[in-house]
Amino acid sequence: MLILGIESSCDDTAVALVDCSPEGCFVVRESAVSQIDLHKKYGGVVPELAGRAHAEKIVPLIEEVLKNQPRPDVIAVTAGPGLITGLIVGVEAARTLSMVWNVPIVAVNHIWGHSHSVEIQTDRDPDFHRDDNTVTTIEYPALALIVSGGHTELILMNSANEYKKIGATRDDAAGECFDKVAKLLELEYPGGPKISELAKTGRTDAIDFPRPMLKDDNLEFSFSGLKTAALYWLRDNKLAGTVIASDRRERGNLWPTVMGLLRSFTPRNDKPSVNDFCASFEQAIVDVLVGKTLKAAKLYNPKTIILGGGVAANEKLRETLAHESQSIGHELLIPNLKYCMDNAAMIAVAGYYQAQKKEFTDWRILNADPNWEIE
Repeated sequence: MLILGIESSCDDTAVALVDCSPEGCFVVRESAVSQIDLHKKYGGVVPELAGRAHAEKIVPLIEEVLKNQPRPDVIAVTAGPGLITGLIVGVEAARTLSMVWNVPIVAVNHIWGHSHSVEIQTDRDPDFHRDDNTVTTIEYPALALIVSGGHTELILMNSANEYKKIGATRDDAAGECFDKVAKLLELEYPGGPKISELAKTGRTDAIDFPRPMLKDDNLEFSFSGLKTAALYWLRDNKLAGTVIASDRRERGNLWPTVMGLLRSFTPRNDKPSVNDFCASFEQAIVDVLVGKTLKAAKLYNPKTIILGGGVAANEKLRETLAHESQSIGHELLIPNLKYCMDNAAMIAVAGYYQAQKKEFTDWRILNADPNWEIE
């Protein structure tokens, strides 16, 4: 089954053609355009600008991906949740193609896509390098921890197309907390990855940040208090100097604002450095995410645990959750780094399972739903 995936829920416009069968889902061709540079100067995604950029890029991307390719059997499009300005662009493109081609549409929840991102296969592309720990087979029931800038959720999957939300954040998502605290440090957007890079040479026990709701008898998260704790610590304390980064090759040109913070400092033993702050903060988030996931695993006893979403690219989270999952007898499935971020291939894979059950939506009634929740 040849599936055209379309993703435009936030600040990445993405299109992918994926060939799915019982043997697996293989990417035939894909293309995407990031809007990071567009939103960088505002310190976050501006919905109106995002929608305009999606509208400019969606048709050229579809043309690029489908050039010299057969017509797809199914169109899978992200219909929610996300920014309405972006969702509308993808949904309208899918509706138009469905009408013109007479090809059925599957409306895909963005979280479903991240849950299936571990199944994306690209072995037919000789230039693609797979991570050693990438696994492509999900055994059910499965437990998925989806962590990104907009979502922090625990999803129980009883089959490939049955999803139940068993836990979620009450306020900020983990990725959002990363980015907001990075802004306090005057790190360039998106700041989460920059915190993680600085954390590699910091002390995780330098600052005693809280672990919100970690000991509560539920599967819910809350990160607004951690963000506030970071704000108050920076208000009441001064940071000492630091080692700027652990690997210059990965870092490239370090951000001017970080240089402004660090240029004149000399390391001191009596005050935490910027790196110590980042390491301690990151450790607090990882402890909460891993702790809640293990609690859910003990309650529901899944055959596999899945980590997905943009924050799944965080090295400490990947390593810690893999180790702790193994310690309680569960296998952890992690997507290739390329597919942690929003992408159209994961939408196509999730759409495949809906298409197998013929759960299509007529183009005449398909609508974008920015608040589409998994029950």
